[in-house]
Amino acid sequence: MIRSSITKKQINRENLLTQGVILLMQQGYHGTGLKEILDAVQIPKGSFYNYFGSKENFGAEVIQHYINPFIQQLTCYLQNPDTDALTALQLYFNGLIIELEKAGFKGGCLLGNLMGELGGSSDLCQKSLQSALCRYRDLIKSGLAKAQQEGTIRSDKSAEDMADLLVNAWQGALLRMKIENSSAPLKQCCEELFGDFFKAQ
Repeated sequence: MIRSSITKKQINRENLLTQGVILLMQQGYHGTGLKEILDAVQIPKGSFYNYFGSKENFGAEVIQHYINPFIQQLTCYLQNPDTDALTALQLYFNGLIIELEKAGFKGGCLLGNLMGELGGSSDLCQKSLQSALCRYRDLIKSGLAKAQQEGTIRSDKSAEDMADLLVNAWQGALLRMKIENSSAPLKQCCEELFGDFFKAQ
């Protein structure tokens, strides 16, 4: 009995986080009420605090829940023994562009959206955003460092600096994508960096 109740709690928690990603992407942090999230997963309002303690805690965990699949996906690309690191990074970002095109350029990136919305208004969410971005940046850095070892990426700049540039440029391109309803800014970002600036001469 105890085992099944723990499992049910874990499932409920997972469902709440998944629904949180969907609603925060659509409506933002301030535009999303707890009742809306709880109704969507059919959990009584009073029990929310058993899972997260506060909306701010929930927001911080949603951020990590959101970035995890991207990290897992990129890790799979980079660990493919049949693909060099530069090609793996290009394939990963091309896949993201295809998914955004299929979604009609809606949503963009939850991290970028929340960075713009929350700014410094929530220390907990800000720390979670910083942590998620660092985890993502560090994985990209490891891919770029591997590509440097393979001789496909320039070695006169550090993998960390190039990873930071890529994350910053990609976030800006996502914002322009939403304004222009076009994947052109994303494609330009990848082509200019992977196809030119990053490449070993």
